[in-house]
Amino acid sequence: MELSWFEELSPEQAGEVSGLLGAAQAVDGVAPVGEAVVLRLHPGARGSNHLLVHDGGALVGYLHVDVFGDADGNEVAELAVHPDHRRRGVGTALVEAVADRPKPLRVWSHGGHPGAEALAAKFDYRKVRELLRLRRLLDADLPEPVLPDGVTLRTFVPGRDEAAVVYVNHRAFSWHPEQSAMSIEDVRQKEEQPWFDPAGFLLAIDRDERLIAFHWTKAHTAELGEVYVVGVDPDAQGGGLGKAITLAGLAHLRDAGLKQVMLYVEADNGAALSVYNRLGFTRWDADVQYAR
Repeated sequence: MELSWFEELSPEQAGEVSGLLGAAQAVDGVAPVGEAVVLRLHPGARGSNHLLVHDGGALVGYLHVDVFGDADGNEVAELAVHPDHRRRGVGTALVEAVADRPKPLRVWSHGGHPGAEALAAKFDYRKVRELLRLRRLLDADLPEPVLPDGVTLRTFVPGRDEAAVVYVNHRAFSWHPEQSAMSIEDVRQKEEQPWFDPAGFLLAIDRDERLIAFHWTKAHTAELGEVYVVGVDPDAQGGGLGKAITLAGLAHLRDAGLKQVMLYVEADNGAALSVYNRLGFTRWDADVQYAR
């Protein structure tokens, strides 16, 4: 096996990696890396170390390290092994290659893959975080949203609302290791993605025309949508606004013809889990983060 590190991928290398990731997802039923990694594959992206493993000229393994890291100062890694080359030491080679990095390292396993669990145990990594994926059908049982007095909804306007969304997001997710770092540039980058739809990006506005909450939805397929981000300014919490704007986003996805919706929530976020359970969401699977 040949292991090679890169700070930036060429278009040809990015195509190779995308093919490997797609093959892994087709077999496992879940994407092996998150959206942030996919965005970093494009030429010109910064903040990454890419490890490519070739065997006989074929790409058999890939590992991404986010060197910018999370809000707690950890570098964050995600990896994938081509399904045709598993149980041949490729995963072991990937993990060994990041064993001696100078900063603390966290490693994601998406979908809680049993192979990843075994690999973590082999290298004495322990589970430090669990991100649950929940889902529900979009059907006639969806309650109607009831907004607090003085609050109205409108859709996101590209070029005008980015700064306000980022401000509320920072206040709502000041505790979150990834979401708290969202920037105006991040929002604009996602506006350029094929899935972006301003009609599914709902903003809650108060009497003073201030943004106090938002629900950013996402359509993955013609049938599956996502509660991508729900952010409520702490000063506006406690009056049912979060539930109302969540329901409004679900109604948008349903009316667009989608059949079911999913979301991610931290396993230790009891308050959010309680809200989503009452809204009919049930557990689908989980992403697990490991650390030594």
